[in-house]
Amino acid sequence: MEIRPLRETDDRSAFVSGELELDRFFVLYAGQNQFRHHIGTTWVAVEPDVILGFATIAPGQIEADALPESSRKRLPGYPLPVLRLARLAVASSARDRGVGGALLLRVFELALEMADRLGCVGVVVDAKPGAVGYYDRLGFSPLECAAGQVESRPRPTPMFLPLALVVNAMRSRREGR
Repeated sequence: MEIRPLRETDDRSAFVSGELELDRFFVLYAGQNQFRHHIGTTWVAVEPDVILGFATIAPGQIEADALPESSRKRLPGYPLPVLRLARLAVASSARDRGVGGALLLRVFELALEMADRLGCVGVVVDAKPGAVGYYDRLGFSPLECAAGQVESRPRPTPMFLPLALVVNAMRSRREGR
């Protein structure tokens, strides 16, 4: 399995994760967001010509006072740079093969690269209700929810992993935990 950035020539039309919103985003919008609008980069897990999963990331910022108190220590009180994991999905046909973990490991590596090159205090993800436990086991902490959420859809839980814990999470992913 290879983890690499999405290419314009990649065929996304057959991707099915079972999550309609994620599949729709990947098929219809991932390419234009990356190649036309430059607002995010999608990384794909591929085996020869089959896309097994994807992770879309973008740089972002977070208000220092939105961070868990333990992560605020010694940080300035203005908006701080983060790497946002916007979407993560694995094809139904590739479940239980470590695809999601491999993609997440690449996201963590990119967060460390971002920290070295541009600055980054950690990774933020909006975890779907069924994924909160997964991210919690990796060391992510819930963040305060912003006002204005739509009540008709299940609300994601914003979660934060400080850069200091990214290395621990990488080790856990490599060890298959």
